[in-house]
Amino acid sequence: RVQVLDIPLSVDRCLAQVTHAAAGAAVVMVGLVRNHTRHDGQTVTVHRLEYEAYAEMAVGVITGIVDAIEAATPGVRCAVEHRVGDLVPGDLAVVVVASSPHRQEAFVACQTLIDRLKEDAPIWKREHGDDGVVWVGMGP
Repeated sequence: RVQVLDIPLSVDRCLAQVTHAAAGAAVVMVGLVRNHTRHDGQTVTVHRLEYEAYAEMAVGVITGIVDAIEAATPGVRCAVEHRVGDLVPGDLAVVVVASSPHRQEAFVACQTLIDRLKEDAPIWKREHGDDGVVWVGMGP
């Protein structure tokens, strides 16, 4: 249900992980690499991103998040794929899917999962743009 991959991600593969007879809804969040960002209040072109992860730990952390979300809401199932390596604008960086008997629980589970993943998983990115190379999310 949780993978950190150096190959292209698959929405279909994630959906297959959460599909079950009681699921009436599935919510998919796809994080794409965009061609710009903001640094110091200025819009800057991004040419590529490098994602690095402590893969075993990241899978463990994300699995813990998935388990907690599923335990909190009966019928919810979640799956995640996160990419590592070099990505260019338009590439999929992360796929998060949540299913449940009803849509509201699926939306909440999907949003909670991506928010907690971004906070807690040991996955880092380095932006390569017009203003040079910048680590993102590495603290002040």
